[in-house]
Amino acid sequence: MSSEGRPVRLQDVADHAGVSLATASRMLSDSDYKGRAALRDKVIASAAELGYRPNLHARALASSTSTSVGLVVHDVRDAYFAMIAGGVIKAAEAHRLLVTMVCTYRDPRQELNYVSLLSTQRPRAIILAGSSFIDRAHTAAMTAQLSAYQADGGAVVSVTRGRRIGHLVEVGNVEATRRLAHLLADLGHTSFGVISGPARLIAVRDRMRGFRLGLQDRGIELAADAIVHADMSRDGGARAARRLLDRPDRPTCLWGVADVVAVGAMAWARSNGLRIPEDVSVAGFGGTPLASDAVPALTTVELPLERIGRTALDLALLPLDEPRHTVEIGGTVLMRDSTAPVVKGS
Repeated sequence: MSSEGRPVRLQDVADHAGVSLATASRMLSDSDYKGRAALRDKVIASAAELGYRPNLHARALASSTSTSVGLVVHDVRDAYFAMIAGGVIKAAEAHRLLVTMVCTYRDPRQELNYVSLLSTQRPRAIILAGSSFIDRAHTAAMTAQLSAYQADGGAVVSVTRGRRIGHLVEVGNVEATRRLAHLLADLGHTSFGVISGPARLIAVRDRMRGFRLGLQDRGIELAADAIVHADMSRDGGARAARRLLDRPDRPTCLWGVADVVAVGAMAWARSNGLRIPEDVSVAGFGGTPLASDAVPALTTVELPLERIGRTALDLALLPLDEPRHTVEIGGTVLMRDSTAPVVKGS
């Protein structure tokens, strides 16, 4: 028992040994582990000193599952999800696990259907890399499905908030877009157009909230007609750009909630004779290769997408008796050539 009178957890062992939770888990569960013998001895000694006892029932359930991991993404054609998936797959290979990936295309019914199908295959874990939905009925159905799967010995990990079951990789959507708005406003922009995504996605709402807050911090209010909701695709971004830029009072700066829509907006602007950033600045979110390869290079919030994927897999492999863990991962604003100070008279 711990000093608080509760059973000793693996987290207590990791803290005592001065290692990460994932490291402690691997060194105590993998009897064939050959590397860093001194560190492994330290972890084993901490476990013995604290009186740590693994949950054998949970381990038995886990060992009865397959050596596969289910990965649910919105759209693997989007580099954002492709890079997260790459991180999951790379980490899974190190543990000799096979990843089964499915795409929901942002359809909540398809998400529920795939989670149900994956559960019947008894993967070791299900990782939900796409944003959760603002839909009470869907949330209740997903919670029931995932709870049953978890009770049978499966691990659940979500990327971005919204689900109350399993571990969480919390992406700093609000904080990052708030900083981006600050920097764009500091370039002198006061007139913005925003290409948003489906309002029912929590990640979209979080990014929108952060951007609004950032503009408000600079005394700027985002008008309702300055926001266009679009498909999270290049074509969706182009269509939204037409609606925002093909008007007499066009904004001096466009922001897309994802790099893919921002790149679509840039393509429409150029094909219609607008110069970037001289006539209109454009920014995105995600930090995908699309952003760096764009001409001019796209200002964006860069997320460590592959690390997000690796972290999700690490959480999925924690012992099943571990409490819910939340790992926060933030983004970095990269100011590039697609944005510039407002030209006087614009």
